[in-house]
Amino acid sequence: MKNILFITADQWRGECLSSLGHLVQTPNLDMLASEGTLFLNHFANAVPCGPSRASLHTGMYLQNHRSGTNGTPLDSRHTNWAIEARKKKYNPVLFGYTDTSNDPRDYHADHQYMRTYEGPLPGIDPILMMGSDGKAWADWLADKGYSMPTSSVDFYTKKAEQPEYEEGGPEPAPLALPRKHNDTWFMTDSVIDYIEKQQKSWIVHLSLLRPHPPWIAPAPYNSMYPPKDLMNFERQPDIQKEARQHPLLEHYLNLPRHFVDSNDKRTARLKASYFGLMSEVDDNLGRLFRYLKNIGQWDNTLIIFTSDHGEQIGDHWLIGKMGYFDASYHIPLIIRDPGDKANKHRGKKISAFTENIDIMPTMLDWIGLEAPNQCEGRSLLSTVEKGQAPTDWRDAAHWEFDFRSVSSGESLESSLGLTQHQCSLNVIRDEHYKYVHFTNLPPLFFDLKKDPGEFINLAEHSDYASLVLEYAQKMLSWRMNHDEQTLTHLALTDDGIMSREAPRYRSNNTQPASSSR
Repeated sequence: MKNILFITADQWRGECLSSLGHLVQTPNLDMLASEGTLFLNHFANAVPCGPSRASLHTGMYLQNHRSGTNGTPLDSRHTNWAIEARKKKYNPVLFGYTDTSNDPRDYHADHQYMRTYEGPLPGIDPILMMGSDGKAWADWLADKGYSMPTSSVDFYTKKAEQPEYEEGGPEPAPLALPRKHNDTWFMTDSVIDYIEKQQKSWIVHLSLLRPHPPWIAPAPYNSMYPPKDLMNFERQPDIQKEARQHPLLEHYLNLPRHFVDSNDKRTARLKASYFGLMSEVDDNLGRLFRYLKNIGQWDNTLIIFTSDHGEQIGDHWLIGKMGYFDASYHIPLIIRDPGDKANKHRGKKISAFTENIDIMPTMLDWIGLEAPNQCEGRSLLSTVEKGQAPTDWRDAAHWEFDFRSVSSGESLESSLGLTQHQCSLNVIRDEHYKYVHFTNLPPLFFDLKKDPGEFINLAEHSDYASLVLEYAQKMLSWRMNHDEQTLTHLALTDDGIMSREAPRYRSNNTQPASSSR
């Protein structure tokens, strides 16, 4: 058997692993990293959930798949890892959600998928659909005797009756449900039940909601991280000074749903619950990992753990994921390849820049399939096996943020003086510098060696003028190199169809032209 367990935890910051020295306790993910490979500089290609997952599932940058916001349809002309895996007779299954806004050209206007951005990825079998409403989980709880609330979302938000930390309580108030009845436990059990019934190779995508809000952890996770120890935020002394960095940042700091107030106790309580939900995820993944070992499938299964994006959690006075800061885009990536070729470098930490567009080629490589031409990422299996990235690997991470809102974007466009099509930014970020380009707003430039917190914009500083120009040129070259190229290797001639396959990246290998009728 040759299986894939593809795990995403929603909204997980990249540094939040105890194997990296962070205070959040993740012993089971640490174990996975010790037997696999931990990628230190892994980045999402977009935020929020929908656009990021569109890149994750298609291997494409946002500039080409163009599913730029939650709700922007993903063009059905693009393939994805689930569709491709079916060519090898796999039946990829989903537990959770892919946040896919399906192409309206493929459905009637009254179809259920046309009323949500949380549709399933084409090609995947949604065994357990768990969107933000949590209906499947709520039905499971009802079978256990719980009274159904007016909205199933209430199961995510109902707390035990005790004072919150900022109201004088000793810790964040826990979820009213016990941990074995929480959504993470329910989804993990559902995956175990599914695998138990399989007689052939399988691909399971476990897409967990946590640690996404609402940040209310069940006991004992609510009390694992004292809020009094978490009032360390990367930010300017006040919101006004923070807002002066850039007009887009100022805009978000004027939106109540995105900025944190001056009540540091409340923000620290949210952070404590956020970390607690991470430990809850880790405990449940430990149950799943032990099950795979017990049934003899641990060494038959490629395991990938990552996230869709990060979280600001008070840094720069922000809550959520948006903008251009690393905190919203830097995410964890752990890959355990059970093959013998990976044995020599188990426990390796890789510092090369990797991106979510690399996940699809990696999974397809594991089951013996070539990545389709649309893929702009590269398989990471050779990096895992050799303990280092190829010499022609990328030297920077890239991401985009489309901040338009089709349904309610007028206020943003008006406040920034932009049209809908100007509401976007692009980032190129390497070990030393970070350049942020806007279509019709001032750029940003950070010296990450001197200013890792991204506080000082050097875009207009005379000493950095040549570097800003250099990185603007790098950005342009990168975008040109990654324009959509699905059919660019073909030509129709008098002799028929000519094909000249070539990798996107510079390589020592040459591939001669071939032709076919």
